Amino acid sequence: MDYKANYEQWLNAPALSEAEKAELTAVAGDEKEIESRFFSQLEFGTAGLRGTMGVGLYRMNIHVIRHATQAFAKVILNEGPESVKKGVAICFDCRNNSDAFAREAACIMAAAGIPVRLFESLRPTPELSFAIREYGCIAGINITASHNPKEYNGYKVYWSDGAQLPPNHADEVAKIMRESDVFDVTVADYDKAVADGLITIMGEETDEKFLKNVMEQVNDQAAVDAVADTFKMVYTPFHGTGHKLIPEALKRLGMKHVICVPEQMVIDGNFPTVASPNPENPEGFYLAVDLANKEGADFILGSDPDADRVGLMVRTSDGEFKVLTGNQTGVLLLDYLIGAKQRTGKMPKNPAALKTIVTTEMARKVAEVNGLQCFDTFTGFKFLAQKKDQLEGSGEGNVIMSYEESYGYMLGDYVRDKDAVTAAVAMTEMAAYYAGKGMTLYDALLALYEKYGNYGERTMNLVMPGLDGLKKMADLMANLRTNPPKEIGGETVKLWKDYKDGSVVDAATGEKTAMELSGSNVLRYELADGTSVIVRPSGTEPKVKVYILAQGASQADCADKVARYSAWAEGLKN
Repeated sequence: MDYKANYEQWLNAPALSEAEKAELTAVAGDEKEIESRFFSQLEFGTAGLRGTMGVGLYRMNIHVIRHATQAFAKVILNEGPESVKKGVAICFDCRNNSDAFAREAACIMAAAGIPVRLFESLRPTPELSFAIREYGCIAGINITASHNPKEYNGYKVYWSDGAQLPPNHADEVAKIMRESDVFDVTVADYDKAVADGLITIMGEETDEKFLKNVMEQVNDQAAVDAVADTFKMVYTPFHGTGHKLIPEALKRLGMKHVICVPEQMVIDGNFPTVASPNPENPEGFYLAVDLANKEGADFILGSDPDADRVGLMVRTSDGEFKVLTGNQTGVLLLDYLIGAKQRTGKMPKNPAALKTIVTTEMARKVAEVNGLQCFDTFTGFKFLAQKKDQLEGSGEGNVIMSYEESYGYMLGDYVRDKDAVTAAVAMTEMAAYYAGKGMTLYDALLALYEKYGNYGERTMNLVMPGLDGLKKMADLMANLRTNPPKEIGGETVKLWKDYKDGSVVDAATGEKTAMELSGSNVLRYELADGTSVIVRPSGTEPKVKVYILAQGASQADCADKVARYSAWAEGLKN
């Protein structure tokens, strides 16, 4: 069926409201807009669905949510009656329509006879992962687009371990969606489903269980208590779900001066104070910086709208605030946790750290210098969660921290996803510890470079929008495989690594060997100077990501390498 036929089907569908039909009628003469809305379904993957909101097959709306949920319900039903009885937990964030989408998902599951635990109001993503594990659910659904712009929404799916859906189940959901009509769904009446006990509402009782686990992650309470009367910090939830639990957790930590950005404590899916509600973007912290300067705080912490990512800004020696990258924050936290656990006798046997293949190699150096194993996984916390379970299940290692460069951190055993709530507590404890030594986190970072060597990283986003964007992305990866670079930025490439087939090729001799990881569309180039350049298409957005992981004699040397290799990456767009 082509996009015009899809458009006509939707235009005449009885399931559409008058407002939805009016939206489609308004674009009747715009062929390009019609094609963009109806050329295909949104692709369902291990991260679920994500896209701009609007009426259409390739948009996020109630009909697409119902369709995906009905397909997911069939996958759960296929697991058998015992699995069905375990039920599904459903959560949502602050975005426009998130509450309505979550309710619709609950009604589809209830109509299929699958019990639902639905949060009463918006909650952080990690609390959903926790709830799945805590209540023994078979699966979970989260309505969120994480840190994407306001036009987006998304549909994340989880399995019984609290991690995002494994590929075999995601593939089955996608297959069912492809083979079924988007409007062929059965929706329960919400009030009747609640009255019949098919939908149960979760609230503060789950918050308390989650927070109890969060607070058990504190390693050195004495370090916090020593500076609690004087240490000041600023927090912003960027209008999102961290607004309640993160300040509460910091209060329980003993922090007496947590100053919240008032304009951004307001829940608003339009994110009126920022161009992008992403803690990776330093410009979003301008209100927090103003407030920190006014209040005399040295430490700023921000969580993204669904409170799974957390970013930091710290005051430097010249009095200005500097954003810490996810890579820098991760090595600081890993080094701190190792020291704190050693000081307090909380280090487990066979300790290990996990990172993704695109995360700084400095993390490996920090781990190994301190006697920890360090393991790589593919990008995404479902892979970090799988590795954690595998290591701990086999007795090979006990993971004290998992992280990726894009501001995601996982601590403890009660979640299997990024967790800004627990990370906020750990990072604040760390900042307080260094404050007790008369140091900011920037001072601490410089000290780590002295101890472990100099590293520098950059993540680049080569945006390729529009209908031809997917083709451009595919062509770029195909061309790099056909004609791998022999040099990048004037530096010789030593090894070509392809994580799709797990091959490692010596660029000089052509000799081919195999590596442990395979099955992901990622290319990696190891340069003669020790730099790694990694290229991969995003799974959730129309862009190819390039990661530059450099090491050098100094920070200036690292910066020079990053700049040189960034110029090569920019050329990939042409």
